[in-house]
Parts: sequence; C-alpha cells; structure tokens
Amino acid sequence: MVQKTRIDINVDVGEGMHNESQLMPYISSCNIACGGHAGDLETMRQVVRLAKLYQVKIGAHPSFPDKENFGRKPLEMTCAALYTSIKEQIEALVIVLKEEQARLNHIKLHGALYNLAAVDTKIAEVIIEVMKSFILPIKLYVPYNSVIETLAIKNNIPIMREAFADRNYNADGALVSRTKNNALINNSIQVFEHVYRMIVFKKVRTISGKEIVMMADTFCIHGDHPNAVVLIKDLKARLAKKGIQIR
Repeated sequence: MVQKTRIDINVDVGEGMHNESQLMPYISSCNIACGGHAGDLETMRQVVRLAKLYQVKIGAHPSFPDKENFGRKPLEMTCAALYTSIKEQIEALVIVLKEEQARLNHIKLHGALYNLAAVDTKIAEVIIEVMKSFILPIKLYVPYNSVIETLAIKNNIPIMREAFADRNYNADGALVSRTKNNALINNSIQVFEHVYRMIVFKKVRTISGKEIVMMADTFCIHGDHPNAVVLIKDLKARLAKKGIQIR
C-alpha cells in the first residue's frame, strides 16, 4: 500500500551553492562536501548546524581530491593514496560533528568516484576498507545493482540503495553523462513521475523508453541543480498528496 510509504530524500550540500537553508526543510538526509571537491571546516560546520536545526541526517560526501574539476573527473591514484584521502575527508567532518554534538549517519561518494566505485572492483574495495576503519555503524549510499553494493553486502556494511530524482538513466542502468543535454531532469512534474515510478513500481524509464528494475531506499536531488529548491519543494508536496512521506 502506497498510503503508508516513507522514503528518504537526500541532497548534496556544502558545495558553494549557499542554498542549504532553503533545502533543509524539505529533505531527510544530506551529504556534506568534506574538502575533496568542495568545502572546508567552516562550511561543514555551517551545514551541520543547519542539519541539526531541521533534524536532517548527516552524511559525509568525499570525492577524488580535485577541487579544480569539482571531483567530476577520475584521478589516477594508488589505492593507498585514495584510501588516505577519503579517510581524511571523512575524519574532517567527524571532527566537526563531535564539536557540534552530532553524529555521522552515512557516507555517499561524489562524482567520478561514485561512478567508478559502481563498476570498478579495486576502487570499490578501497571504499569498503575505509568503511571498515570507522567504528560507528554508518551506512553507505550505493547505486542499485553495482559492484560496491555487492561488496558492501558481502562485508556486512549497512547500505541504502540510491536513485537520482533529477538525473536520467541509460538502458544499462548508468546515469546519462553530464556532457549530454538530457542528463538532467529540470521539470517538477517529470521529477515526480520519475521518482513515483521507482517507489511504486521499482522501475525507472530510461532515455530509450525502456523500463528497467530500480530498487531505491533514498532519492537524491543535487544541491547544485539550477532548480534544486523548487524541485525538492514540489516533489515533497506531490509525494504527500500520494500519501508518501519524507522520513
């Protein structure tokens, strides 16, 4: 029954958009940039305080250490160097969380690192080792039917399967590249229909028109989407009319 459905809506924040105060009232979890592609201790602190104010679950949003390209291009790094970078990024946020008496709920990778971990076993294994290094029972946000999802389950790491409310999908289940004109979904009604189909039917309609299976526990709207605030506000309202709550 859809009437009692609750879902998680997450957004990437602390990336220099300065729209966090507008987004927080409509979401249930956030992913805070922690120095790799954007952000520093002060921006982390500001966003953590907002998240606490609106009772939004807090996640770390590490990436390849590449602010110049906003973490959206793969970097050639050794596994050891990548491990160190990701761990240091998350630990920076943990320091802020301790100061602000808040807790880390989850980790969600950013950009090129997220996409690579979905298909590259070596990259995914590094992320799994980082997860194991933290004592807290933190969740890992992963794409459905991905390499990192399989490894996380194998290693008893709690996961949240993630789908994207504002992005189109290819027939193979991968996101349409941001270099393509149809990568983003900009219309509120289309975003709602996109998400609603995944919630109710566990399927996503790809750009080819084919529907494929898509399991999701959390749905992301990117904080740097030009219409992020409007899309999230409208999505929450339209879901509420269907009896679907944001938890």
